[in-house]
Amino acid sequence: TSYKILISISPMIFIGFGVLIFYGRDFNVISTGIQSAMSRGVEVIKVQKIGFIMASLLTGAVVALSGPIGFVGLIVPHIVRLIVGPDLRILLPASIFFGASFLIICDTLARTLLAPTEIPVGIITAMLGGPFFVWLLKRPKS
Repeated sequence: TSYKILISISPMIFIGFGVLIFYGRDFNVISTGIQSAMSRGVEVIKVQKIGFIMASLLTGAVVALSGPIGFVGLIVPHIVRLIVGPDLRILLPASIFFGASFLIICDTLARTLLAPTEIPVGIITAMLGGPFFVWLLKRPKS
């Protein structure tokens, strides 16, 4: 049954990421400021709407497949942004790779820490995500 769900949502995921990567330059320009983006010819309202729709589509598709795994979608992009920088054309694919790797590590921990009992993977991600967000909020802004 999970393969049927994966097959049914795969087109949404590929289309969503494709559209976000296609508009990556525009998102980068918008991140410098709306006035700056408008002066550079970016249709800010259009790009923001497309970003919102694609983010909603991708969030719905991923949650339908994997369930609410808490902090994965919040932790990973922030960590990856610290490593690779703010360019969304690099950040988005890197977040996909590191998100999958992070979840594999969390799943392995969930299965082995209290073996033979299995901890829900959401607990592991929350235990790692909570302190990370406290650090993220408390760190000095540069």
